Amino acid sequence: MKKRLLHIILLCSISLQGWSQNFDDMVACMSDKSLPLVNVEVDIDSVGFLYFMPGRFTLFEHKDGATTSQTYSCLVRQRGKTALFLQKWSFAIKLVDEVGEKLDANLLGLRTDNSWILDAMGIDKLRMRNRVCFDIWNEYSHTMWDTKFGNRNGTVGTMVEVFINGDYAGIYHLSDKINRQLLNLRKAKVNDDGSVTVKGVLYKGKGSGVSNALLDYEEDRTDTTKWNTFELQYPEDYPSLESWQPLMELIDFNGKTQLDYFTAHLYEWYYTDNLVDYFILLVALGIDDMPYKNTFLSTPDINFEHRYMITPWDMDACLGRNCNGNPQFYTSLLNRLNAFGPFNRIVAYNIDDFRYRVADRWDELKDSVFSPENIRSHITAIAQRFVDSGAWQREYDLWKDIAESVEEGEDYDERIIITEDINQEVEYVMNWYQRNYNSITSQINRWHKGYVDPFTISAATITQIYNYMLGTDLEYNEEQLDLNGDGIINSSDITYGYNVMLGIEQ
Repeated sequence: MKKRLLHIILLCSISLQGWSQNFDDMVACMSDKSLPLVNVEVDIDSVGFLYFMPGRFTLFEHKDGATTSQTYSCLVRQRGKTALFLQKWSFAIKLVDEVGEKLDANLLGLRTDNSWILDAMGIDKLRMRNRVCFDIWNEYSHTMWDTKFGNRNGTVGTMVEVFINGDYAGIYHLSDKINRQLLNLRKAKVNDDGSVTVKGVLYKGKGSGVSNALLDYEEDRTDTTKWNTFELQYPEDYPSLESWQPLMELIDFNGKTQLDYFTAHLYEWYYTDNLVDYFILLVALGIDDMPYKNTFLSTPDINFEHRYMITPWDMDACLGRNCNGNPQFYTSLLNRLNAFGPFNRIVAYNIDDFRYRVADRWDELKDSVFSPENIRSHITAIAQRFVDSGAWQREYDLWKDIAESVEEGEDYDERIIITEDINQEVEYVMNWYQRNYNSITSQINRWHKGYVDPFTISAATITQIYNYMLGTDLEYNEEQLDLNGDGIINSSDITYGYNVMLGIEQ
């Protein structure tokens, strides 16, 4: 007994300094500082992107002085796009019962479901960007209808250390998924004649292409779960024209309607509060890979209405780094969504007071949710857990050692490498965020009602006002031409515009 205890003490001492390859040894060393541990047992050489392979999922958590465990049969496959080409794989996990049927379970108090994600965060030098962004999003934005999950419109998750067949694989992010259950979308109905009535729909943007801007699309098959740059997440069992038609109609509304019709019917197609929140998320956190790649579009039941809600996804390209993990030195510009529907119109023409609403919402959030202090607190809380548990050192040692062991001429992706001191990346992020925060605050201030940006006024602006007063049928938003903000477009706006251009007015 004494020898066994001494063995455990020695192992724990070693594991705090570096990374251990043995899952059982790490479980024996768990303390209140430990991250939860996951072991996935699977024929790893057979695991790919297209098909799920049978395996076993074991989860250990140490809490309040005790270690508890959960073990399930599961199905495993690779997931992600960029992650497929990294040495550190991400995984989709589906829990199943003894006969292979779907099994819902509550993991770490996050949620009861059968479908889970182990995100490798391979390009993320901080190994937490996606989680931090979702936590921020969940603080201030919610679903536009009631759900069983507190109107949550994003994932929840926690950091874990993962083993594959008992061998250490590094820090991962265990999270739930955006799916029908979370968003409370109505189930499709199978009719007596075998036909299907589509109700709730959920589309996921998957790549770049014509349809990615939600303004146009190419002819494509409708009998598969892939259409143009989107994937049918629900009802995925019934890919058909009926399932894809609602998305086509949304794109047609964005890209093929006249401005007056678009303005009059915007509320029938979008939850504009959701659009405001999404816009702020992207510009505030500098999310580089959206829209509409890495974005969900959903509506609860197309038989009652077809207003769509946006849900973000896969936000690892943000906070000062791009989708390759490289530094993103530039800060956000408010015109970055000008090429995407419906923002190309609602921003340019201030439809539904969109610019004013963004300005008011930013004033509401900039000293709380998006304050630099709040962003730092989210990041440092996770960073401290990484350090205290020894996970960051193990992660660093693992990928550094693997990189150093690669022989000359063999491929190795340097994007996986992190700094030994996590505080270097924390400070890089916070320096970027402070610059971005200052920049977008200055930009958004110009969107307050009554503010006239002199850089937007030119001779062309004056011509537009003349044409408006003459009744010429041109596609201009009236509020855009009301330069002095008095609610009337007349010669006083022309005078005001000239004075701004001459520097007399500001």
